[in-house]
Amino acid sequence: MLKNKLYPDFIFYMLLAIDIGNTDIVFGVYDQKWLYQWRHPSRDLDHVESAFKAKLEENSIGPEVFEKIVLSSVVPKATVPVRQILEKLTGNPVFVLTPELFARIEMGVKKPTEIGADLVANAYAAYQHFQQACVVVDFGTALTFTTVSEEGNILGVAIAPGLKTAMNALFQNTAQLEMVPLEVPDSALGQNTAHALQAGILLGYVGLVKEILGRIKAELGVPVKVAATGGLSSVLAPLQEYFDLTDKMLTLNGLRLLVERYGRER
Repeated sequence: MLKNKLYPDFIFYMLLAIDIGNTDIVFGVYDQKWLYQWRHPSRDLDHVESAFKAKLEENSIGPEVFEKIVLSSVVPKATVPVRQILEKLTGNPVFVLTPELFARIEMGVKKPTEIGADLVANAYAAYQHFQQACVVVDFGTALTFTTVSEEGNILGVAIAPGLKTAMNALFQNTAQLEMVPLEVPDSALGQNTAHALQAGILLGYVGLVKEILGRIKAELGVPVKVAATGGLSSVLAPLQEYFDLTDKMLTLNGLRLLVERYGRER
């Protein structure tokens, strides 16, 4: 329970959602809406506890306020340490998305051990929103396309290197290239090095997303909605007309919905 400094007579109950990705650990605090969100580098596990406590203190939140805590992770070595930190600080159990859970939810996950928890959360949130066949395009460390059937079953996933991942790989292996802004150019005819990189990488990814979405829709043969999420979901402006929903909180919303639906099942 949280007593707000501005409204001391009111008691608030909150949900904490954590998504451990390959690049960042994303924390979200929810009470009727997402109140706070912050990131911490996934590689910096030694400072997760101090960073988490600092953020709570900064926002005048006591760690005991969280009625529900849900965690997804695609970094196995980080899952247990982060879970232990959260349980120690909050005094409450952490609901972790696991392959065992995937086998129980009504999404027909065919190979529970081979799909990331974040993708399951994405798919669950998107299907709950659209209630029809849909694709989630997640612009993260990897660029992923998760397809859900009309009945709400996860049919499959396509994975490509993420936009920043591809760009970083190019810069690290090419001595004379420097990082450029993630801005879509007006022309595919690069007039300088920065423009050439933007034309090749950013316009290239526009084409990649269009092609994969086109193939998925052709294979399904039914009306398909498309949701975009991830930190770079709004960077590729030419793609916005292809998205029926752009929600950077989609993964955390999926975690919230899953813990509300399955959190009491043990």
